[in-house]
Amino acid sequence: METSRVQLALNVSDIDAATRFYTDMFGVGPAKQRAGYANFEIADPPLKLVLFEHPTATSALNHLGVEVRSTSEVVAAAERFTAAGLNHHMAESDRCCHAVQDKVWVDAPDVPLGGWEVYTVLADDPHQDTGSTDSVCCTTTSSDSAPCCAGTPESSQ
Repeated sequence: METSRVQLALNVSDIDAATRFYTDMFGVGPAKQRAGYANFEIADPPLKLVLFEHPTATSALNHLGVEVRSTSEVVAAAERFTAAGLNHHMAESDRCCHAVQDKVWVDAPDVPLGGWEVYTVLADDPHQDTGSTDSVCCTTTSSDSAPCCAGTPESSQ
């Protein structure tokens, strides 16, 4: 990844149909696919599109984020939030969305689910595919009242 990109995470009723649609729409296939999950790394426009199969969701929007290149950029975002007096929390080595991530969540008014995440992917996490890792992420039973990838706050500002 050469630059950061906005992440749009959507709840979809049929993961296969949605994956076909977005493959056709953007002209690129998923970068990662798992049961009930797909993500696309779209170069133009720079977008990380994430799909969660969640047929009973009350909103098509799951959560919003910004994917950055490194943990230092996540830390810089947290420092910027602290300087601005914004409420936020860090999650280090968070196992979420079939990956290990460092991230910071910042509370945001008038945004569905109440916040944005700024994150970097450290590694793939295939253990979530087998159910051997406890995670509320990427499940079709997660609540609509909290982002799929909202980790437990390790620190708050």
